[in-house]
Amino acid sequence: MIAEHSVIVARGMGVRRGGRWLLRPVTFGVPEGVVGLAGPPGAGKSTLLATFATLRRPNAGALHILGHDITNAAGQRAARAAIGYLPARFARADHMTAGEFVEYAAYYKRTSVSAARSVARRLDLAEAARTELALLPPDVRLRAGLAAACVHEPDVVLLDDPFGELCAAAEPWPTGPTGPAGPGGHTLTAAMAELVPVLRSLAPTVIVTADATETLTGWCDRLLTLARGRLTEQPTHSAAARRGRSAADRRGADVPDPRAAVPQAILASDRRPAPPRRRAARRTLSDVSFPRLTLPRLVRRPPARSATGV
Repeated sequence: MIAEHSVIVARGMGVRRGGRWLLRPVTFGVPEGVVGLAGPPGAGKSTLLATFATLRRPNAGALHILGHDITNAAGQRAARAAIGYLPARFARADHMTAGEFVEYAAYYKRTSVSAARSVARRLDLAEAARTELALLPPDVRLRAGLAAACVHEPDVVLLDDPFGELCAAAEPWPTGPTGPAGPGGHTLTAAMAELVPVLRSLAPTVIVTADATETLTGWCDRLLTLARGRLTEQPTHSAAARRGRSAADRRGADVPDPRAAVPQAILASDRRPAPPRRRAARRTLSDVSFPRLTLPRLVRRPPARSATGV
């Protein structure tokens, strides 16, 4: 069963690449909140996220995003206007400054320069606005990418392995252990501690991918794994998920909503009835108080071979 308030609804949707099923035909819905998608390299996470971003069509079934059917041109345009997408190793002109990069994204999204500067300030890019992207540390470059993806205030944000470059930059370290207890691990943990609350507050619905479930466990409201063409829901150990509250509820209400006590169904096999929901008013990042987080064990990935991207 698919809840009526699901933001992304797939009915019998299948995704193929290279003659094999990356996602076997399945029916499921993605609700509001922060949804993590983990899986080994090559499992199809990036391809599935690109399908959600309307950059490719499913090979089977139907896909609706925010009520729009992306199989027709009109629905695709309407869905794209409400989607923010940041691919892994996103393409960028390193000679551009962070401010110019965000303003270029605003121009592409038909948004004003003032909106670009506003989102840059909210993501703490004011001091880096005049610095070239190539000279910025990975965590600040990621903030620039997030600002570019969210400059038009989307309702759905898709982030493909946002911590990949951070993990690659954390090792090898010339001295000391390279594990979580080493200097690279401490630097990576500190960077994630600042970035995770930002990711959770970008939009009412945020989908983020990673190679390992440990990277997403503890702070995502829902956690899915993709392996051998099948989606499986995993426990998140997230306090927000146990309360059953979405990102919109967290931003728009100071008092817990008793109607949101029942978690939402993500996969078709989940038969729990969905409670009624009220959509909260959008608030900006500056209105959000970031809680102190205890991050899970981090898993690093090797450095990327190329800096190219979509």
